[in-house]
Amino acid sequence: MERLNGKNLVLWDGDCGMCRRTSQWIQKADVDHVLQTCPYQECASPPMTPELKAACEQAVHVLTTDGRVLRAGRAAMFVLEHCGAGFPARLMTFPPFIWFVEIGYWIVAHNRPFFAHFLFTKDEPGAVR
Repeated sequence: MERLNGKNLVLWDGDCGMCRRTSQWIQKADVDHVLQTCPYQECASPPMTPELKAACEQAVHVLTTDGRVLRAGRAAMFVLEHCGAGFPARLMTFPPFIWFVEIGYWIVAHNRPFFAHFLFTKDEPGAVR
C-alpha cells in the first residue's frame, strides 16, 4: 500500500469538527513528523478502497509504514505513542488494557457531539485542514 510521504497515514472523518481539531493537535504534537493526517473522504486510491472507506466511516484508521491497518482504540494508541505518550500508550495496546481503551473509544466515538464540548475545543492557529 502506498503511504503519503512515507509516513504513517491517519485517516479521520473530515465531516467531524472534533476529528478536525484532533487532527490539528496531531500535526502539532507529532514532533518526529512520522504521521500524515488526511480526511478519509479526501484520501486517494490507493490506499483508499471501498472497504477501507466503509470502515473509516465507523472509526479512525492508521495505515502504518510497515503495512498494518489499525483502527479505533489501537489507532488512537499508535498516534499517542508517536505524539509523546511513548511507553504508556504502547502498554495500553496489550490485554486487558486495550479492552478498556476500545470501550472508551467507542463511547467517545458514538457520542462525539457531547464530548466535542470537552475535548480539543479550539482550532489550532495556522493548522492545515
